[in-house]
Amino acid sequence: MPHVKITELLSEVDGWTHLADHFVHLRTLAPPKHRHALLAAVLADGINLGLARMSEACRAMSWRQLTWTADWHIRDECYARALAGLIDAQHRQPLSAHWGAGTTSSSDAQFFRASGRGEVHSHANLHYGQDPGVKFYTHLSDQFGPYHTNVIAATAHEAPHVLDGLLYHESSLVIDEHYTDTGGFSDHLFAVCRPLGFRYAPRIRDLKEKRLYTIPGVIVPPELAPWVAGPINMRAIHDHWQDILRLVMSIKTGTVTASVILRKLAAYPRQNGLAHALRELGKLERTLFTLDWLHDPELRRRSQVGLNKGEQQNALRRAVFFNRLGEIRDRSYENQRYRASGLNLLVAAIILWNTVYLQRAVDHLRKQGIEPGPTDLAHLSPLGWEHINLTGDYHWEVEPSMGPDQFRPLRATDFAM
Repeated sequence: MPHVKITELLSEVDGWTHLADHFVHLRTLAPPKHRHALLAAVLADGINLGLARMSEACRAMSWRQLTWTADWHIRDECYARALAGLIDAQHRQPLSAHWGAGTTSSSDAQFFRASGRGEVHSHANLHYGQDPGVKFYTHLSDQFGPYHTNVIAATAHEAPHVLDGLLYHESSLVIDEHYTDTGGFSDHLFAVCRPLGFRYAPRIRDLKEKRLYTIPGVIVPPELAPWVAGPINMRAIHDHWQDILRLVMSIKTGTVTASVILRKLAAYPRQNGLAHALRELGKLERTLFTLDWLHDPELRRRSQVGLNKGEQQNALRRAVFFNRLGEIRDRSYENQRYRASGLNLLVAAIILWNTVYLQRAVDHLRKQGIEPGPTDLAHLSPLGWEHINLTGDYHWEVEPSMGPDQFRPLRATDFAM
C-alpha cells in the first residue's frame, strides 16, 4: 500500500466519486466553488479538530472561509448523499465481493466521552464509567461499508435505532439479514423486522436463560419443556393485527421514524393493547429465531463475523477521531451529528481508498504469477491506517506524484515463495 496523507486521500477519493458535489449550496443548490475548503471542513468534523484549529493547520484557508463553507454547504442530507456515493463506489469494487454480497450487515454503538453535558449526553452510563458522553450508533455492511450512523445518548437502549439505519440509508445496498449484540435486542424489534422484510439475528447474551413460547394447543416435546414458559396470547395479536400492519406501513413509508415509535411503545404501560400485541408477536419471532440459532451453526458464524467487523472498525474510528483527546465538546445535537457524520464519511473514504489499492496490489501479484486464493482474499481487510498520515499540517494544493495511470505507485516488496 502506498503511503498517503489524509488530505491527499480525500482529494483522490473526490476525484473518483465527486464527493464534494453532494454538498450543494443551501440556497442556490450549486456545488462548492472551493472544493478544498469543503473537504477541509469535512475533515475538521471527521478528525474532531474544529474549524478554528483547522484554519491554523491549513494556512491556505482562513477561519472565515471555512465557517462560510460549513454554514452554507454542510448539512445532514448532504452528508447522507455523499456517504451513499462512497458506499456504492466501494460496493462496485471487485474485491468487495470476496468479503460479502452486500446483503447482510451489523450495527453497534461506540462510546465517546464528553467534556460536559450536552443535549443528548443524559446521565452517565456505568458500563463506560461515570464520565458523561454519547454513543455513535453505526451500521456496517458485510463489505465493511459504514452506510449509516446516528448519535444517541449514553444511557439509550440501542434496539429502537436498529431500523433507522436499515430503512433510511440512501445507498443502493439491499440488506436482508442484520446482526446486533444483546444491546440491540428487544421483542418489539423482533415483531416489526419480519413484516419489513429483514431477518433479525442478534447475538443474545445468556441465551440459555431466555424462555421459549408456543402456540396454544401445540404439544411441547419433553426435551424442550424446561425452556418453555407458556403459550403466546394469540387473541391479543388477532385483535390488534390491523394496528400492527398500520404501524409497520407507517415505519416503512417514513410517516413516523422507527426509533421514535419503538421508544414510545417500549415506554407504554403493559396494559396498552398495541404494545402488548407487539410483545406477544415478538416472543413468537424470538422463539423461532432461537430454534434456528441453536440448529444452524452457519447462522451463528455469520453473526459472529459480522459483529467482529464492527469491532475492528471501531479501532479505525478511534484512531481517526483523535483530536481533543477523542472527546465530544459540542453541546448541540446538530453539531454532534456533524461530528458523527464527518467521522463516518472519513472512515468510508479510507475504506474505499484501501479497497481500490488492495485490488491493485492483488492485480500486481497476479502479473508476477502469484495467484491468491479466494479464501486469502476473503481474509483481507480495508480497515488498516498505518500507511495513512492523519496528523500534521493539512495542505491541499500539493500535486501528488501519480503514475501514468493516475494512481499512486505501489511500494516495492520482496515476496518469499
